[in-house]
Amino acid sequence: MKESVVVIPTYNEIENIEAIIRKVFSLPYPFHLLIVDDSSPDGTAEAVHRLQTEYPDRLFLEQRRGKLGLGTAYIHGFKYALNAGYQYIFEMDADFSHNPKDLIKLHDACAVDGYDLAIGSRYSSGVNVVNWPMSRVLLSYFASRYVRFITGMPIHDATAGFKCYSRKVLETINLDKIRFIGYAFQIEMKFLTYKFGFKIKEVPIIFTDRTKGQSKMSKGIIKEAFLGVIQMKVASYFRHFAR
Repeated sequence: MKESVVVIPTYNEIENIEAIIRKVFSLPYPFHLLIVDDSSPDGTAEAVHRLQTEYPDRLFLEQRRGKLGLGTAYIHGFKYALNAGYQYIFEMDADFSHNPKDLIKLHDACAVDGYDLAIGSRYSSGVNVVNWPMSRVLLSYFASRYVRFITGMPIHDATAGFKCYSRKVLETINLDKIRFIGYAFQIEMKFLTYKFGFKIKEVPIIFTDRTKGQSKMSKGIIKEAFLGVIQMKVASYFRHFAR
């Protein structure tokens, strides 16, 4: 069985994609990379394709037609990784807001310490965010507090998008029934992992806002997350979580 693959969804990340790929492959652990590109008009997929000649056995590309959403990109990547036989499946952004070096810590939390989900957490040891305006920090921090209050999850960073799943988590969650596609997707995946009784660990990281490219955050994404938390909690009363 293959060991570890990092899934990176992309849309217009030409300024970051080559650097992030080379950085991951420079780490002292042989991670594989799967780029899921939503038809970026800036040539992101073409850049990945060129790099595949250098890393033919470690770099993989899935191209989708149209901008279909963050959640569906990750689900596409998860299914690919499960079908390919990977034991540990990671989520990471392409823009260096997540430090690739922290992949090692997330890997060890699952592969060495035995956790089923490791979360790269901005808020488990204070507030570790660099280059965000205070308004964005407060929005993110109190969003996680809100999610924790509504759902009961003992997780400080409910919207984090830097994670490592063991394959048994993704095999247990019915990926075809995930409802949300924006940042609520991140909350929904954690909530289901928690409700199924898997072991979760938050690994402190320092989150650094992107310096190149444009953020994909929008008011619609925030609204989806706010209302989605209540919908998830209510729906959980009518669902059986045995595994």
